[in-house]
Amino acid sequence: MDIEKIRTLVALMEENELVNLEVSSDDEHISLTRHYAAPAPTMMAAPALGAAPAAPAAKAAVKAGSVETSPMVGVFYSAPTPNDPPFVKVGQKVQAGDTIGIIEAMKIMNPLEATQSGVIDEILVDNSEVVQFGQPVVRYKA
Repeated sequence: MDIEKIRTLVALMEENELVNLEVSSDDEHISLTRHYAAPAPTMMAAPALGAAPAAPAAKAAVKAGSVETSPMVGVFYSAPTPNDPPFVKVGQKVQAGDTIGIIEAMKIMNPLEATQSGVIDEILVDNSEVVQFGQPVVRYKA
């Protein structure tokens, strides 16, 4: 069994928010199932491959104690490099679209952007911590 093939299939599942994926050929059968730490996405059908990603949400009103969650499984980094200051600190005001961290998945660095404007009340994960899909990463002040 080719581990790179499995990694490619896992990436395909994450990109398209698939819960199950089965692939068969003459000599092998692979069945993958994702389990979520948070509630599964409400989307029942997978988007077409190559479909454009959804537009970022407009500046949403900050709800009391609202959080930014991880859009994928990966390693959270609070700064661009180990020697740089963190993207955000507690008490810092951010605008929707600001980078608040990086999530490394499959050796790809994915920026984690604020989906709303507000003041950071709490950073809920440590630098270099593995995060799960839907896991809260930062909390905004009310």
